[in-house]
Amino acid sequence: MDALDSAAADLDPLGPLRDPLEPGFDVYLTGTVFLDIIFTGLDSAPVRGTESWARGMGSSPGGVANMATALARLGLRTSLAAAFGDDHYGEYCWDALEQGEGIDLSSSRTVPGWHSPVTVSMAYEGERTMVSHGHEAPPPAGPGPFPQCPPRTRA
Repeated sequence: MDALDSAAADLDPLGPLRDPLEPGFDVYLTGTVFLDIIFTGLDSAPVRGTESWARGMGSSPGGVANMATALARLGLRTSLAAAFGDDHYGEYCWDALEQGEGIDLSSSRTVPGWHSPVTVSMAYEGERTMVSHGHEAPPPAGPGPFPQCPPRTRA
């Protein structure tokens, strides 16, 4: 067990209850991952034909990644099957989920030539307006490298 595995085990709220024979994951999710770009601190709602400036902005993986991130942060061992574009947005989302959140992506794939779906959200006075763009990911070509898909999970 390396230092990263040891640290993860120390943070596992279910660790004392786990049986070594139980599945490697608590939950398995599948769906579409978006790059979410969120603008905050707007002085007014966006008006057609004008430019609006925001005082704040953030970005993160969105779509099904929101649920996967929440479950992983609650301490559940989370596996996600999703398509990722081979663009910078896809790379960012993959790294943020796998490295940043500790989500297993062994059942996910990068799709050559497919660009990642994107959602831009503008928050104003407790409401939000969203604009999204994306295309359905093409089906996997061939059997894929997924010998045990879906993996055994608790849920």
